[in-house]
Amino acid sequence: MFIGRERELSELSRLYGAGKFQCAVMYGRRRVGKTALINEFIKDKEAVYFTGQETNAKENLSLLSQSIFALSNDFSQTAPVFSGYKEALDAIFTLGERRRVILAIDEYPYLAASYKGFSSLLQTYIDKYKESSKLFIILCGSSLSFMENQILGYKSPLFGRRTAQFKLLPFEFAQTKQYFAGSRFSPFDVALLYGLTGGIPLYLSLIDDALSVEENIKFNFLQTSGYLFEEPGNLIKQECREPAQYNAIIKAIAGGASRLSEIAGKVGLETALCSTYITKLISIGIVKKEHPFREGLSRRTIYVLEDSMFQFWYRFIPELTPLIQRGEAEMAYAAIEPQCSAYMGSVFEEICKQYLWRQNIAKKTPMLFTDAGRWWGTDPKKKAECEVDIIADNKEDAIFAECKWTTDSVNVDVLDTLAERSALFHYRKKYYYLFAKSGFTPAVKEKAIAMGNVTLVSFEDM
Repeated sequence: MFIGRERELSELSRLYGAGKFQCAVMYGRRRVGKTALINEFIKDKEAVYFTGQETNAKENLSLLSQSIFALSNDFSQTAPVFSGYKEALDAIFTLGERRRVILAIDEYPYLAASYKGFSSLLQTYIDKYKESSKLFIILCGSSLSFMENQILGYKSPLFGRRTAQFKLLPFEFAQTKQYFAGSRFSPFDVALLYGLTGGIPLYLSLIDDALSVEENIKFNFLQTSGYLFEEPGNLIKQECREPAQYNAIIKAIAGGASRLSEIAGKVGLETALCSTYITKLISIGIVKKEHPFREGLSRRTIYVLEDSMFQFWYRFIPELTPLIQRGEAEMAYAAIEPQCSAYMGSVFEEICKQYLWRQNIAKKTPMLFTDAGRWWGTDPKKKAECEVDIIADNKEDAIFAECKWTTDSVNVDVLDTLAERSALFHYRKKYYYLFAKSGFTPAVKEKAIAMGNVTLVSFEDM
């Protein structure tokens, strides 16, 4: 069953139904489900589907030719090969003059790299045929920097030719719940699985619901044959020329280093060079740059891992590799299990933020907000560092939220601390949310009622 991507499928169907020429650009990090979305969209339509290969121009032309001829003939290894890319595009654009046809080019960056003039040639054909063509082009790629700069960027030959763009993100927790609907997993299990996979569809597909979460961790991460045992390293090798440096940076961030100077110091690099490596990791969706909410270009900018699977892997697997290589999955899991709750802290914050956004869109929040994020800084009265898990505002009113993934019920001191920290901000109205894995004590429930502007949300409620 195809799960998620309802919005993208709906928009692709709308564009297809318009009957006019379309050029949709689709991109997102590897394993996020781009190919699955394309296949779901074209499954009942006349389409040429071609995947660019990391090879030379001649081989890619041969494969593209086979894909085009397969549209009207039985697929054959001996299918004719066009004499050049111009002739191939001639064929597909001419066909698009007569009927609605889709040309989906997956891994477009590989094709464009093998034949440098392809984007310019495609631009020429789009300009010539776009007013009369029924062709629906999809250009898809995993290299975020290439897709954003070489296709969507203003210096690209294809700039201004796209009629739609789709940046596919990992599944949110709500979609992950949908994926595991009807399984044996408890809601707490699904939350942990969301954290372990980062909401990446391919990784979710590796989870066997006939097994426990513990068994799934062992099979996928803690044995050398497991798909996820070497996955981060394989991805880095695919995307980066100096994998050792990138691995060291990711491990430093997973270990708690967040400022550029800290990261550079841990890996032994000059800050300027370290910044270059981090920029690359941001471009492939592994690292993200954060600053305190509403502070823009703040000196307190930090770097964190965008992908919670990478966070899990680099936090635990490198140190446990000697055990794993000796087949000691039980011992490796025993070392991980006590730390799972702490690992889930940041994952739960993300789940709560997603929940708040859904409530906001459904107009079920006490005020409608336009942005949300994490804040950290200094309390001038206490002269101490402090943070707020989530602030959501519309620049006049704000929601302050604290998220607790612990086995203990949340007590009144958490609400008191949140209210105290909110005094550092000047808003017309302030509202408070407490999110808790294990519910709330009677004292905090009473205080929430007395204050009147407090919402208590247990994980079970979510």
